[in-house]
Amino acid sequence: MNNCSIHDANTEFIFTGLTDNPHLKIPIFLVFLIVYVAAVLGNVGIITLIQLENALHTPMYFFVSHLAMLDLFYTSIITPNTLVNLSRKVKSITLAGCATQLLLYGGSATTESYLLAAMAYDRLVAIRQPLLYATIMSTRLCRLLVGGAYCAGFLNSVIHVSLAFALKYWKDNVIDHFYCDLPPLYKLSCSDTLFNKEMVFVFGGLSTAICLSTILYSYINILITILGIRSGKHKAFSTCAAHLACISIFFGTLCFTYLRTPSDYLQLNDKILSVFYTTIIPTINPMIYSLRNTDVKAAVSKIAKKYFLCQLYNIKS
Repeated sequence: MNNCSIHDANTEFIFTGLTDNPHLKIPIFLVFLIVYVAAVLGNVGIITLIQLENALHTPMYFFVSHLAMLDLFYTSIITPNTLVNLSRKVKSITLAGCATQLLLYGGSATTESYLLAAMAYDRLVAIRQPLLYATIMSTRLCRLLVGGAYCAGFLNSVIHVSLAFALKYWKDNVIDHFYCDLPPLYKLSCSDTLFNKEMVFVFGGLSTAICLSTILYSYINILITILGIRSGKHKAFSTCAAHLACISIFFGTLCFTYLRTPSDYLQLNDKILSVFYTTIIPTINPMIYSLRNTDVKAAVSKIAKKYFLCQLYNIKS
């Protein structure tokens, strides 16, 4: 235990990164860059579209705009640093940088899980009580649900980060990953990490259970309501299709990544899952909400026509 000491402010962690093969670094860099640019353009586009189009100023799209902001935020916490590290020989991060990355990434991802649960409740009210939808899903309630999601998400993250950085670590500070995450970080600790791992499982399991039970309750009632409708079943369920797709992808990856026993971890698989979780999901979410949503497609068409007419008028003038 002689080389086990509390890290000081100058301590750095070193990432092994995604690959040591120099021939793969440029292709991986290009793929990450393209996917990140697509994520930024897609999510910024969704946010801008919702702000510009009055028809999208509804509770549903209020939640969608926050979902896009979270996707944009947490992919930006990981991906730019990964791109920089792919061009560096030594992939390092300071202790403060690691704690910040872990705090912001964990908080954003957990917030998104609560936000998806709030969106399920929104869809339940829209389908079960359409005449009272605007009254029930008031601006105040929407803000409370979103605010509660952020508070719960970042409180959960603060607890885990505080516990993680209260541990002692070996002087060998190489993290077998491409960003700061709890499981690979615990492997570097010379303290007993059982309590920390249990807290990840308990708090992560509790958050997941709350969110999934809310989603399950909402969609069971949505299904019952839709089955009782004589006509318009397809239209009613199509409003939930994009949300269901996001839920399936997000929670499937989340559960497989974190809600496992330590013996189940395979580092290569975890890196692949993390790439999907941190870069792919934030990229495909705006695609799901734009390609499968008639309201969004109509708003894009309307704004495009306005722009075209303005340009045509300027040319004629």
